[in-house]
Amino acid sequence: MRSRTATWFECKIRYEKVMEDGLQKTITENYVVDALSFSEAEERIIEEMSSYISGEFDVKDIKKAAYKEVFFSDSDTADKWYKARLQFITIDEKTEKEKRSAVTYLVQAGTFNAAVKNIDEVMGGTMIDYVIASVTETTIMDVFEYTQTQKKDDKPEFEA
Repeated sequence: MRSRTATWFECKIRYEKVMEDGLQKTITENYVVDALSFSEAEERIIEEMSSYISGEFDVKDIKKAAYKEVFFSDSDTADKWYKARLQFITIDEKTEKEKRSAVTYLVQAGTFNAAVKNIDEVMGGTMIDYVIASVTETTIMDVFEYTQTQKKDDKPEFEA
């Protein structure tokens, strides 16, 4: 559980990649980071990608993502990300009519069926009535969630 309110940001990264045939090709990949602002999202994606990409890369785009939450998976085969639109079903007490509100989640899974199963497992632990309106595979390569670990050279702002 996160102790801060943050937003998910989609980031496009462009860099030169050496392909299997030895040729270099410019590619653009999509990533998602958890941050409080655009500037923090840019800082975080640069920090994360510096571990994976040797050489130069550019942050080509950063935009807020509409994901309410991200459902991570511990499975070794969960190598894809799916965008899931759920509709929460409530009954209006005055009119007794059904109301639906749409929510978007990002789900980690290896297959479409595994994504649906992951959604059902997470949502099954809630009291919310829902239907899965859609599940689509994305081009997202990875998701970087905020963690509260301090860097070794970070010093507290205040010491008692």
